[in-house]
Amino acid sequence: MERTLHFQMSGRLVLGFGSTAELPALLGRIGCRRPLLVTDAGLVKAGLVERVRTVLSGAGVEHAVYYRVEPDPRIETALDCAAALRASEADALIGLGGGSSLDVAKVAAILRTNNGAIQDYVGVDKIPVSGLPTILMPTTAGTGSEVTPIAVLSDQAAHLKKGLVSDRLYATVALVDPELTLGLPAQVTAYTGLDALTHAIEAYTNRFAQPFIDTFALEAIRLIGRYLRAAVQDGRNREARYHMALGSLYGGLCLGSVNTAAVHALAYPLGGTFNVPHGMANALLLPYVMRFNQAVCAERYAKVAEALGETTDGRTASQGAAAAVRAVVRLAKDNGIVSRMRDLNVPENAIGGMAASALQVTRLLNNNPRTVTLDDARRIYQEAW
Repeated sequence: MERTLHFQMSGRLVLGFGSTAELPALLGRIGCRRPLLVTDAGLVKAGLVERVRTVLSGAGVEHAVYYRVEPDPRIETALDCAAALRASEADALIGLGGGSSLDVAKVAAILRTNNGAIQDYVGVDKIPVSGLPTILMPTTAGTGSEVTPIAVLSDQAAHLKKGLVSDRLYATVALVDPELTLGLPAQVTAYTGLDALTHAIEAYTNRFAQPFIDTFALEAIRLIGRYLRAAVQDGRNREARYHMALGSLYGGLCLGSVNTAAVHALAYPLGGTFNVPHGMANALLLPYVMRFNQAVCAERYAKVAEALGETTDGRTASQGAAAAVRAVVRLAKDNGIVSRMRDLNVPENAIGGMAASALQVTRLLNNNPRTVTLDDARRIYQEAW
């Protein structure tokens, strides 16, 4: 309560089944006539790109397409997209996909209007000039990137993911159409859903937690705990898909003002070194970091347990916190998430190097409710191995 809250979000939020149809009008509202659609080859194959292109073409909107975004995109991919943006002479970007495509669209947008290198903008508040307008359309319920001021890229040379954090990265429009998530594969649904849950739990149990943000975080936890299993079991379940999209959105709204903590810091080397998808890395590490933290924020973890549907009446805060960890473990297991790094072919002898890399992510570790030392990081990885 003693810390001043600064809260910002996308310029406009559009949420609802079928809202993709509003895309041409939204482009007109922001004064743009020729967008570049930034996406990935998987969505081209799945037919989602063609669906969006049909909406644009039907309204007479000329557009170009960049479809070379890969999972956990490299810095080089953002540079390639920026080159395609210049060549297309587009005046806006539409990011369509998971967090990877949305983040690449964000970075390409600012590279078009700023003269520096990407490395100049890594960190907090280092982007001098706003980028081209962006409309961000998530096809997963996970990163919440459509409403965050954050973009994360993989630096393969450093075996680490690097974050750009700036108000310049907020979308001009966040267009959340749950229709685009229908039929998302079960495994991707599972680990992106656990990623969104991680955002909410880390924001709620953060050293800099805020009552205003707590409201979003607890509702995200409640929605994901209630609807993730149904979305995984039946990808066409419209009720589950809508509420997962909402839960992911709420989780994303937590990140600009409070952000994440040790789970994400420890997940970065796992993804950067071994190409483990970001959501999968978070999902795997979440219970281990919760066990590490629970002694210093038991009351908050007990509230997490309640939001996940656990009964905490008559229990101490410590018992409630333990129930929260068990609920997360059960949710991950029920949705097919592996519980050990060895199951992802991560060698045990990599633990020391990953721990050293994770300690560099002070931007996030400083938020953790319990200080993480190098030995602590090694111990958490060892327990997760």
